[in-house]
Amino acid sequence: MFGSTKGEGKLMDSFTVRRLVVAASQLPSLGVSALLVGVRKETLWRLISNMGWMAIPALCLAAVCQGAVTKVHVIERTDVLGGRSFGQAGPYERIIGRAYFAVDPNNTANKIIADIGLAPRNSEGLVEFYADLYVLKPRDSAKGNGTVLYEVSNRGGKGMLRMFNFGPSSTDPRKDEDFGDAFLLEQGYTLVWLGWQIDVPDGPGVMRLYPAVVKGVTGTVRSEFVPSEKVTLFSLGDRGHNPYPVLDPDDSSTQLTVRERGDGPRKVLPRSQWKFNGMNVEMAAGFEPGKFYEVVYKAQDPPVVGLGPAAVRDFVSFLKYGGEGGDLLSDQHDYIKHAIGLLMSQSGRFLRTFLYDGFNRDEQSRQVFDGVWSNSGGAGRGSFNHRFAQASRDGDLMLNTFYPTYLFPFSDLPQRDPETGLTEGLLDRAQAAKVVPKIFYTNSSYEYWGRAASLIHTTIDAKRDMELPATTRIYFLTGAEHTPYNPFGTFPPRRNDTQNPVNPNDYRYAMRALLVGLNNWISSGKEPPPSAYPLLAKGQLVAPGAVQFPKIPGVSRPTFWNQAWRLDFGPEFRTKGIVTIDPPKVGKPFPIMVSQVDRDGIETSGIRLPVIQAPLGTYT
Repeated sequence: MFGSTKGEGKLMDSFTVRRLVVAASQLPSLGVSALLVGVRKETLWRLISNMGWMAIPALCLAAVCQGAVTKVHVIERTDVLGGRSFGQAGPYERIIGRAYFAVDPNNTANKIIADIGLAPRNSEGLVEFYADLYVLKPRDSAKGNGTVLYEVSNRGGKGMLRMFNFGPSSTDPRKDEDFGDAFLLEQGYTLVWLGWQIDVPDGPGVMRLYPAVVKGVTGTVRSEFVPSEKVTLFSLGDRGHNPYPVLDPDDSSTQLTVRERGDGPRKVLPRSQWKFNGMNVEMAAGFEPGKFYEVVYKAQDPPVVGLGPAAVRDFVSFLKYGGEGGDLLSDQHDYIKHAIGLLMSQSGRFLRTFLYDGFNRDEQSRQVFDGVWSNSGGAGRGSFNHRFAQASRDGDLMLNTFYPTYLFPFSDLPQRDPETGLTEGLLDRAQAAKVVPKIFYTNSSYEYWGRAASLIHTTIDAKRDMELPATTRIYFLTGAEHTPYNPFGTFPPRRNDTQNPVNPNDYRYAMRALLVGLNNWISSGKEPPPSAYPLLAKGQLVAPGAVQFPKIPGVSRPTFWNQAWRLDFGPEFRTKGIVTIDPPKVGKPFPIMVSQVDRDGIETSGIRLPVIQAPLGTYT
């Protein structure tokens, strides 16, 4: 498996021996390798030399067949801002490259990956793939604070310098202004971005995963499009993402439908009125603005999308525990003692899915993330680990409706859904593996109205508050919207494409304080502030129709809100990640609740920043 031998007791090539020695010495958690703890490498060399091929099964069980980071290819290694020093951490360096992986499809930790059993394997029986890598770290790793921040790239981007350093958005931070006030660097964090999404739009600095592909398998793909103006062509991909190619553009059974609103009835458009045009759908009569167009088509050769979370798991584990990934970063386990996974929206939903699927346990049953922070993810998960998944599709009532986003379970602790009979909690697999991280859930006003956030802390019937695990904190960012950035940078704020002006409440000040709290929690055990979110028991959480919002001239009240529906994608979706019903069968919605407001129209609970404590207007 790892090189040829010409008989029992013969020496294997030095490369094979080195891999076995390294692997065996790094896996004390398994039974076989436990026998090797404390054994010098010279002894292992003699053992392998004497035993030849007979040593392979034991050492393979101990390590190499587990797979991991196999190589880090460095494209660039440069100083950050010309070697400028950042507090006690000193100068930082930038490492850009690619991380290469090989995972064992027979390892229990990898059986959670959809289609992993069908993926092509190398000569060692492992599934190979690679991902873009971007690291900002102290040049002298010993001067760091011992914590790596892994940002789940939102659609391939980089956001934590903007969130915590108050800098601009940049996919390749180079200039002084890109680093804002350098808070994260002054604190000594190691900052890591690794590609996990396969279909991100092309562009400089965009983080991408390059997965294994299953050849010859077909399935269905659903594409939805809501134009803002009349057009004759729309892409099969979501908002600029790369779509799956159509298997047969002339397939007469393919249907294009239109509906007036996301939850409205579908009307089939005649096949003669439209056609596929490459990666697009074309209709000469044009697509009307504000209407929901949907096409379901057949595709072939699905990539193994679930290798994205596996890459995150294995690279963070590599930083914490070491491995074979190359000399440049293979020493980080001497300095990195804790890892936090974060950030917002799609990234927050990714992390909830990561925990639910069981990815916080690596191939050697070790804990990956010590802290997980899902910001503005609401109760959502997402399309991150099933066949022909489209990771960018979220699940709003105004776009991308009925994609697998709001899936039971929602709460950390188990509940029973009386409609389906399922009993589950989001952390069931992490609890069983004893790898539950410290968790922050932060959500704004929008996530309660638009992302069903109440479901993470109420019972399924919305009649009682759910108990939280001791390892979880929930913080409601009062009077805030989905992102804390004013896109216009002016005050008073202007309208974007919304009924009301953009909310200028910049909650990044709270985020910075919460980061300090989370890092203290995982590194020293210091408890963060207690949870602060709306409770049913205190009358702070009500049905949307019961919100006592004051009459304010020029302000429109929501007439509808996003629902979390019970969706049936077919019998193989939960067990194999295969969609056989698309669009899905829609069942009863889960009841959602929102925060009650005071006489100014501002929510009555949560983290109230100074602009909320002494408001000049209504923040909602």
